[in-house]
Amino acid sequence: MQDGFNDPLWRQVVSGAQMLFVAFGALVLMPLITGLDPNVALFTAGIGTLLFQLVTGRQVPVFLASSFAFITPIILAKGQFGLAETMGGVMAAGFVYTFMGLMVKIKGTGFIDRMLPPVVIGPVIISIGLAMAPIAANMAMGKGGDGAALMPYKTAMLISMPALLTTLIVAVFGKGIFRLVPIISGVLVGFALAFAFGVVDTAKIAAAPWLEIPNFTAPAFNWQAILFIVPVALAPAIEHIGGVIAVGSVTGRDYLKKPGLHRTLLGDGLATTAAGLFGGPPNTTYAEVTGAVMLTKNYNPKIMTWAAVFAITLAFIGKFGALLQSIPVPVMGGILCLLFGSIAAVGMNTMIRHKIDLAEARNLVIVSVTLVFGIGGVLIGSGDGPDDWGLKGIALCAVVAIALNLILPGNDGWKNKKLDDQLP
Repeated sequence: MQDGFNDPLWRQVVSGAQMLFVAFGALVLMPLITGLDPNVALFTAGIGTLLFQLVTGRQVPVFLASSFAFITPIILAKGQFGLAETMGGVMAAGFVYTFMGLMVKIKGTGFIDRMLPPVVIGPVIISIGLAMAPIAANMAMGKGGDGAALMPYKTAMLISMPALLTTLIVAVFGKGIFRLVPIISGVLVGFALAFAFGVVDTAKIAAAPWLEIPNFTAPAFNWQAILFIVPVALAPAIEHIGGVIAVGSVTGRDYLKKPGLHRTLLGDGLATTAAGLFGGPPNTTYAEVTGAVMLTKNYNPKIMTWAAVFAITLAFIGKFGALLQSIPVPVMGGILCLLFGSIAAVGMNTMIRHKIDLAEARNLVIVSVTLVFGIGGVLIGSGDGPDDWGLKGIALCAVVAIALNLILPGNDGWKNKKLDDQLP
């Protein structure tokens, strides 16, 4: 069977470039949404992937890059605490992965199933998607995240809706490798329309140097920012486990045993910690790349090494970063209408696949409270100021979901009561 392990060097290099191309759209979209430097995101994705390979002995063909689960907390934390403090929180989130890897090594995977069952992870992932829905809608209509108009509504809609439509068409009807790049396709169409409407700032692209060191940001540590971001790491940790299982099913290898889940979690944790150290977004395994591995049947982890090398190289091209940052807001907004909804759909599918019965009062309570706390803006704490303690949004709903799951009785008969039995 052709699995890529005996490919000549030039073919490995080409395959690595192809894998980066598949991951590229989501990789740079996340920092563009959150206001981080896309060149830094490219650099930390490459460094993170290399660290992951170092820890796992270069056995798992995965590529690590920007995690969409952290979009909401990073945007809010940046506004409340500042970029440096947010990066301190990202580093702390990496330590969560590392701790989970240690616990898996000591206790096995059973404790993850007990602490983070589908009834907890499902509604948290739904909240991650739906909490950002208003921002996606505003961006599609040419407004900032706060609702302030950035360009005329008609122009914005003539850019965002074709970008969204292109993304949908490629995702549904695309064949082969093109099916894996709907985001890039939507961005290209949206950017072309934005250029035709004259809303692309070409002056910044012309002024940018060809070679430039990315705008790295050193972290600062603030316990409030850390508490704000760390709970969100729980959902991507489960996403990581699912990604490792998925790529194992594609390659026919059990990566949970070799190199072991504790090593893959450690690798992901170090990658995210390194991202926070340089000012980049947290990393996670990319399903798009797993799909490309399945499509090409190239299971050689060395191709991910080359993808990482290409990502690091692109990070130092200043004009490339300026080009990415010139993409108008409606282009991203149109695509986000699909992406954020897709994240919510993943959460729903998690509960459906595991047959979570919402007629059981226990499950209904956990899901209902988690969704309202995550989407409704409930605040636990004294306020929103940088010196005030507060827990809200995704961080709050993750903590609440875990707490309810651990506190509510599960096997004493109450768990099996139906909702109708609880009503007067």
